[in-house]
Amino acid sequence: MEQSELFNAPNPCVGICENSPKGYCKGCMRSREERFNWHQFTVAEQLHIMKLCARRYQRMLAKRRQCGDNYEFEFDDPTPPQIDLL
Repeated sequence: MEQSELFNAPNPCVGICENSPKGYCKGCMRSREERFNWHQFTVAEQLHIMKLCARRYQRMLAKRRQCGDNYEFEFDDPTPPQIDLL
């Protein structure tokens, strides 16, 4: 058993459940499959998904800076999802 499996990974849902044009949740940046199957994933898989979500958010912010306010995937709240990877 991996050490990460001794701990629970928090659900990254922030209550903003709306899909972007690319299919990611605007609140937590998870894909539809990642959201629907969250409880079936191992803790290690959940932690990996949370890292992917943080990367997706950073890419979205960079694209927004580059394209300005016309970028199609916008947040109502410009703060990143609260994902604690420690």
